[in-house]
Amino acid sequence: MTQRADLLGVYLFVRDLDATLGFYSLLGLSIEKVSRVFARAIMPNGSAIEFGCAELTRSYDPEWQEPIGPATNTINFELPSRADVDATYEALVGAGHKGHVAPCDPPWQARFALVDDPDGNIVGLHSPRDRQAERGRERA
Repeated sequence: MTQRADLLGVYLFVRDLDATLGFYSLLGLSIEKVSRVFARAIMPNGSAIEFGCAELTRSYDPEWQEPIGPATNTINFELPSRADVDATYEALVGAGHKGHVAPCDPPWQARFALVDDPDGNIVGLHSPRDRQAERGRERA
């Protein structure tokens, strides 16, 4: 292989398309519902998050089996500020979604939280890194 692969997007298998779209709409994504079994959100950088139901997947992969158990994937979103991480987490949990990790300040100098989407995929909420705090640690 001589060509570099560029990320086109992420495809999530979902059980309830409308519940999933409601969750991701709370993150401010502009989502196009293409059909009753498929939707997509094109991100500003051109990549996409696509959502498809089992019916759609089985239409091109008849042997596909729905995963059993919780999802092990994490989709990360950067929000404009530390306060936006807290507010978005509270909005998602307040809308009935399961908080996975409450907003905290991990070692990588960003505000951070995790919420489970309706299918159990883990959604990471990150603020921009605090470069000033990083510089202070480097001097110490």
